[in-house]
Amino acid sequence: MKHLIIYVHPNENSLNNNLLQHVTEILKTENHEVRIRDLYALNFDPILSMQDMQGWHAGQVSDDVKTEQEHISWAEQITFIYPIWWTGLPAVMKGYIDRVFSYGFAYRYDLGIQKGLLKGKKAVIINTHGKSHEEYQQSGMDKALSLTSDLGIFTYSGLEIIRHFFFDKADKASSENMAQWKEQITNTYQPVTLNVK
Repeated sequence: MKHLIIYVHPNENSLNNNLLQHVTEILKTENHEVRIRDLYALNFDPILSMQDMQGWHAGQVSDDVKTEQEHISWAEQITFIYPIWWTGLPAVMKGYIDRVFSYGFAYRYDLGIQKGLLKGKKAVIINTHGKSHEEYQQSGMDKALSLTSDLGIFTYSGLEIIRHFFFDKADKASSENMAQWKEQITNTYQPVTLNVK
């Protein structure tokens, strides 16, 4: 299977990078094709410009956006790995969505009806955050995070979400936490889960 990993974190020694390495190792062990798009390493420009918006109407995108769209088109499954900052996506991840998940590529409207154009592709989302699950549940932020990302971005674009992980108290993660999280991730990428024949 063709796997694309879209990764966001500036620290090479971060928990997120550790999880990236784990996912990559699992997929390569299963002999899947893997491509990684590290948005910080790529120095991806997250700013949606007027030129970008005008290009949509003409069916044109800039070269950097076209490259990312080609990777997404290639992939059968996409894994997104990024932290939750200020109860949302890191700026570069949000800018990636703004620019790359463009009208005519990720979605369009047919006679006023929205249509996701990435249908047929599967997705796994791996998020880390500092607060506990209990704190987010008390405020309703757990539901808000799922709604704004899952419904507002991923399924809106037609992706089928296999699993969305929220690993909490990530800044205080113990070795036991890491072992549990990695086991959950490993189980998600098993052939049965991925419907690999």
